Amino acid sequence: MNKLSIIKIGGNIIDNPTELAQFLTDFSKIEGNKILVHGGGKSATKMAQSIGLVPQMIDGRRITDAPMLDVVVMIYAGEINKNVVAQLQAHNTNAIGFSGADGNLIQSTKRNHPTIDYGFVGDVQKVNTPLLETLLNSGITPVFCAITHDGQGQLLNTNADTIASELAIATSEVFDVTLTYCFEKAGVLTDVEDENSVIQQINSALYSKLKEEGAIHSGMIPKLDNCFNSLSKGVQKIRIGHHRMLQNTNAICTTIEL
Repeated sequence: MNKLSIIKIGGNIIDNPTELAQFLTDFSKIEGNKILVHGGGKSATKMAQSIGLVPQMIDGRRITDAPMLDVVVMIYAGEINKNVVAQLQAHNTNAIGFSGADGNLIQSTKRNHPTIDYGFVGDVQKVNTPLLETLLNSGITPVFCAITHDGQGQLLNTNADTIASELAIATSEVFDVTLTYCFEKAGVLTDVEDENSVIQQINSALYSKLKEEGAIHSGMIPKLDNCFNSLSKGVQKIRIGHHRMLQNTNAICTTIEL
């Protein structure tokens, strides 16, 4: 079975041109099949505030009303996605940028929560694995932004960590998949102020304990929830850490285990 690397890049790297350039250099050197997934929440927040919108977040997830949807589509699927694709082409990585609507690659349903109206937020239902396999086998590197669609013409803001997880689950049927979450920290930390407090291995029991103690909270919770879901559905390996681990096999990071 051919190997596939799925890398999700966090917003703090995207917002830093120097860090982004280094990440894309390292990403372009990964051999074999690869997929890049990016968010861009901080850029979307800045744009929203500049036009008078007030961003709202609940448990690390964005509330997306119609005006905010316009902003995230513009920033995620437009500015960030095409900038990343252009830089990868400069590194001779033949990338194509996608939303979930393109080629019907990722279809979602609008979130139906019993108490919270998340607005135009999508929960992934289906990945077009045959088309994705064709693209990868043709030497294409897909670059996914955090926008999907419902199959009825509606675009939906969708958590990028979840997109990476669902792509990993779907492609694990035909590839040996490693899923890597890259952000500005060295891994999952017990103390966000201490870069040396990396938890190098987390299993489900330790995760539950750390959540109860409040050591893991906010946006890290949906990220880790996605990790454990992926492992239970066929993904071979998951790592979380700084992008330097892409080229430095000795770099400290967090490995997720069931």
